[in-house]
Amino acid sequence: MAKLIVDPKSPVVDCRIIDYSPGGACIEIAGQTRLPNRFELLFGATKKRCRIVWRVGARLGVAF
Repeated sequence: MAKLIVDPKSPVVDCRIIDYSPGGACIEIAGQTRLPNRFELLFGATKKRCRIVWRVGARLGVAF
């Protein structure tokens, strides 16, 4: 499990890491959560700035 930080004043969004690499990740979010194109991914002690590169249903591909 990981968390998406959309805005410091907004609640975090829970997500699941499907695949993780040095240049990006595939994540899965629950429901119809709307996300901006850029956000931060918090995974363990790692925090990465991300941008969405593809979207299929509940899965997103992000680049760091």
